[in-house]
Amino acid sequence: MNETPKVNLLGMPRDEMEAYFVSLGEKPFRARQVMKWIYEAGVADFAQMTDIAKSLREKLIEQAEVRAPEVMLDKGSADGTHKWLLRMDEKNGIETVFIPDGERGTLCISSQVGCALDCTFCSTARQGFNRNLSAAEIIGQVWLANNQLGYQKGKRIITNIVFMGMGEPLANYANVVKALKVLMDDFGYGLSKRRVTVSTSGIVPAMHRLNEEIDFALAVSLHAPNDELRDILVPINRKYPISELMDACWAYVKKKPHRHIYVEYVMLDGVNDKDEHARQLAKLLGGLPCKVNLIPFNPFPGTPYRRSPLERINAFRDILVRKGLVTVTRRTRGDDIDAACGQLAGQVLDKSRRAARMAAHMTKVPTR
Repeated sequence: MNETPKVNLLGMPRDEMEAYFVSLGEKPFRARQVMKWIYEAGVADFAQMTDIAKSLREKLIEQAEVRAPEVMLDKGSADGTHKWLLRMDEKNGIETVFIPDGERGTLCISSQVGCALDCTFCSTARQGFNRNLSAAEIIGQVWLANNQLGYQKGKRIITNIVFMGMGEPLANYANVVKALKVLMDDFGYGLSKRRVTVSTSGIVPAMHRLNEEIDFALAVSLHAPNDELRDILVPINRKYPISELMDACWAYVKKKPHRHIYVEYVMLDGVNDKDEHARQLAKLLGGLPCKVNLIPFNPFPGTPYRRSPLERINAFRDILVRKGLVTVTRRTRGDDIDAACGQLAGQVLDKSRRAARMAAHMTKVPTR
């Protein structure tokens, strides 16, 4: 006879956990107690949760668990960046990256095994797509990294979370929202909305929906200033063109005061890095409260793209700055362990046949 699977409490938002405890015949406040043990203390063993009645601990040991992903590979970079390859199931793994920067420690987490989109400059996209991650698998990355990195001077080393790892977060909407609630819950990780960033390639309906449902920081993977070029680099643009994407961006900044958007723009030699592209981008973003991050392209095997030379990146940046846009060039981190932006590949049993479609896209890549 098959045993009933245990309920994984990891990644369960507070309202769901309260309902779970009520189903056990317990008071809802037990959820808050257990969440503090899981997220503040990093405890997975119910027997160690000493302020909870022994009878409830025994019940939880029998019926529930706190189960994080298994570490397949643990790799450190010379610049302090850290990458974990985590097993999701028998044939699939995802990558999670920690990036230290002074007092700031950013964890870049994944939301899918592979990616359901097929941006032509991204190593993750070339791996194809297998499935969405559950909320437990998303939060499990944070729980594991927090436990491995520990504390420094009494404070958590991880201060910021960015959904910029493998996958398109808004293509896994329900589970990402659950994870966001745990990250920002006072009894979860207690992070402020400014410290939790969701990056999207532009699934416009989901952007509007998320804007109404929860407060968060928004990053938009733009990478091109016009539809003709973006259709090639970011094919979701064919469904939701730049005009619709910009409408969603404006809706986001107008929803609450003092909001701004992070605009991500990968610099591809001879493709999207010309002066005319910079001027088009400045016109497109004119008036929008935003910060432009120019990302030097990080190569991977089989890519037809090259990184824009530093002098070209600087010239592009200077045009944007003269047009009044706050613009920075992102420093490449973790490229010696393939942990830099666009390099995450993981282990993906592809169900999407995206590799074949990616090859077709490559024939359309503009070059010098």
